[in-house]
Amino acid sequence: MPKAGIIYNDSKPVARRTAQELETRLTLAGWRVVAIDGQGGMLGHVHPAHPGAHRPIASLVPAGFDEEMEFAIVLGGDGTVLSASRLVSPAGVPILAVNTGHMGFITETYLNGLPQAIDLLLEGRYLVEQRTLLTVQLLTPKGHSAPAFGQRAEDTVLWEALCLNEMVLHREPLTSMCHFEIQIGRHAPVDIAADGVILSTPTGSTAYSLSAGGPVVTPDVPVLQLVPMCPHSLASRALVFANTERVTIFPANPQPMVMVVDGNAGCAVLSEHRVQVERSPHSARFIRLEPPEFFRVLREKLGWGLPHIAKPTSVELP
Repeated sequence: MPKAGIIYNDSKPVARRTAQELETRLTLAGWRVVAIDGQGGMLGHVHPAHPGAHRPIASLVPAGFDEEMEFAIVLGGDGTVLSASRLVSPAGVPILAVNTGHMGFITETYLNGLPQAIDLLLEGRYLVEQRTLLTVQLLTPKGHSAPAFGQRAEDTVLWEALCLNEMVLHREPLTSMCHFEIQIGRHAPVDIAADGVILSTPTGSTAYSLSAGGPVVTPDVPVLQLVPMCPHSLASRALVFANTERVTIFPANPQPMVMVVDGNAGCAVLSEHRVQVERSPHSARFIRLEPPEFFRVLREKLGWGLPHIAKPTSVELP
């Protein structure tokens, strides 16, 4: 008997109701169904002084979401999709994201298109698009003595998470400028003075990174981007580099900082810690009912490339 999953936003009545209806339909069609809400993928706010709060990435996978599951249907907005990606990506389960929220930038269809989408799913008429995920870790040297910048040490992982959009590191309050010592791969470290830094995937290039002045990157390009937030130098601008590079960030400030992953939650970062980000061995697998058309999504969701209505079509000479 084939198996499918349902992940829904429990705070939205329409998502709860649709999840129940969907479970009934799939069960009658001869499928085993595992239905959960998306709260398990919410990261929560954790302070690194309490390492017992550390939840390994693989531990977030819900019971029943395994290699036997053919797909999972996600009912919610972008936040629910981000949560679901953390839950099921380590198990390799592809997800069909159904928008019951507002923007729905990374969702595939709307509720009114769900019946047709289910027909296509049950017939196996769909594609799977893979999106880059990041592994974000907060590290501290064993013994809690900070190594010299650029040196390696045996580390203790205080906190970690999968990231589909972006990792943001900043001071509180956000208006306070701070310094970051950043090393990308084997390259020489750099110092950036800014309110914060954003490390983004191509998927996240249309999220916080875009608002901070970063470029839009199509999902199939194997890169990451580093975007300083309100930098204190005209020379500090967005940097795009290969996603094979590991990024290490040393917060060069005595005051605590805050790290946020996918706009969901995060943890405090102290001066003796460092943040390490690299491409995850897992990928987010999105079900597409037709070949992906990224520029169409940009146009529909963000208004990119729309014609200027006020542009004159002709010029009349006197």
